[in-house]
Amino acid sequence: MLEINVLNFLNERSANVEHLCVTLLDWFDYHGHICLAFDILGLSVFDFLKENNYVGYPMEHVRHISYQLCYAVRFLHDNQLTHTDLKPENILFVDSDYISVHNRKKRRHERMVKCSDIRLIDFGSATFDYDHHSTIVSTRHYRAPEVILELGWSQPCDVWSIGCIMFELYTGYTLFQTHDNREHLAMMERTLGHIPYRMTRKSRTGFFYHGRLDWDFYNQEGRYVRENCRPLLRYCKDESQDTLDLFDLMSKMLEYDPADRIPLSAALTHPFFLHLPSHQRLTYTPYPLDTIPPNERRTSGSRSGTTNQQPSTTANNGSSSSSSVSSDFKRNR
Repeated sequence: MLEINVLNFLNERSANVEHLCVTLLDWFDYHGHICLAFDILGLSVFDFLKENNYVGYPMEHVRHISYQLCYAVRFLHDNQLTHTDLKPENILFVDSDYISVHNRKKRRHERMVKCSDIRLIDFGSATFDYDHHSTIVSTRHYRAPEVILELGWSQPCDVWSIGCIMFELYTGYTLFQTHDNREHLAMMERTLGHIPYRMTRKSRTGFFYHGRLDWDFYNQEGRYVRENCRPLLRYCKDESQDTLDLFDLMSKMLEYDPADRIPLSAALTHPFFLHLPSHQRLTYTPYPLDTIPPNERRTSGSRSGTTNQQPSTTANNGSSSSSSVSSDFKRNR
């Protein structure tokens, strides 16, 4: 019933804005089974990727899908909701018809979706800012560090998940392929650098010793991480401006500290989305606060019983210019 309540809430908020979240048409109880009715949609971006032998999407599709995802989740955040389970399986194409394109370099045919319009689904774990926040949320591979460290979470945990999804759209594979907390943190450090001391000292999970991750990079597990993970920028396939902008945006979404993570309002104006065709752009109209019932007007934040992490409200992370981004990336590779 929780998902029905969220979907009905979103339907009420969608009168004047296209939110790109799936629309609940009806629901009914069939012998104790709750059934939900939606529009017929296509494959998920994960299933399409799987059927295409995990070949990453072309840049124009990475851009459009990422833009729509940021737009949809911003709508949730502005309505005091955190999705908490963003992943490629929960992003569906409106229509997954495709054409077959020959890749001369790899000597094979690859699928290219005809229309990259998407809808966001699965609101069974969506949480209002003022509701109880469970300690652990998100599917493992897309889980933010503050969740693993049990520091409390709020809307920025969705932004981290989007960064992981964008990487997967571009490369075709998962950024953090693991099922163990300590190994997950080791992969993060291998890819993004050391976790800030201000976060490690607050965590009571036992993963750290004197502020450093308790992990041996030279035993069997450590060698796996060392050999299969590399610094984020080394995953760039080329040094085109599109690629540099994409990785700059991902790096801002994958900031360890949720307070430093780029908010989606700033992400939508990032240089990576500047080349989005005009017909794919969406006009965002925030829902007026005075139309939200008084009992729903609460301060955004975590209520997990641990250290609260407030979502960032500043847009300064999205202000860097393309030229400085390019030089920084080339210098760090």
